[in-house]
Amino acid sequence: MSTNKTFLTALQWLSPAFPIGGFAYSHGLEWAIEKRHVTDQTSLQNWLQDLLGLGSARSDAILLALAFESENKSELIHVNQLALALSASAERRSETLLQGQAFGKTIRDVWGQDCTDLCYPVALGAAARCENLIKEDIITAYLHAFSANLISAAIRLVPLGQTQGQHILLALTPEINACAAEASGAQEDDLSSTTFLSDVASMRHETLHTRIFRT
Repeated sequence: MSTNKTFLTALQWLSPAFPIGGFAYSHGLEWAIEKRHVTDQTSLQNWLQDLLGLGSARSDAILLALAFESENKSELIHVNQLALALSASAERRSETLLQGQAFGKTIRDVWGQDCTDLCYPVALGAAARCENLIKEDIITAYLHAFSANLISAAIRLVPLGQTQGQHILLALTPEINACAAEASGAQEDDLSSTTFLSDVASMRHETLHTRIFRT
């Protein structure tokens, strides 16, 4: 069970107030909404379920776990290279690098840990190990924050109501828990992704004529 300190640290790191600029990224969702692939509560929930079960959220969770288990800098660099290789587009690569840099800077300045210049889930896993956080807890918190951030983007873009957004986040609880449990025991060979439309969305967003989000 989490101690109060580790629990509160996880909450702090994955809070919307933590300065990584997560509000500026839609993970390709802006294009999906513009092109009517996501239009309402049901289609958004389905989109996020796919990411958690088959796509980038699952991959990020496994990368976080692998970073957490890394015994030395060489292993951590290898995991980071995997994270970069799995970035489906230039915007996805930018998203994970910029958020990772912002996260690493704050962790260095506040906690004194060196996890700079890493992709976001890799930096998070490395920092969590240094601070003795519980692996499955930080993965669960990451997936919850990931989902909440995209729901927040969709509320502004679709648009959806705040209450609808909370319905979706609650409904995603089984997928979040299942993904976190799987990722906690996953190995490098378990990395995969089959959410092709989400990957295409991240590519097509680069040339979207009018956009609010960076990705």
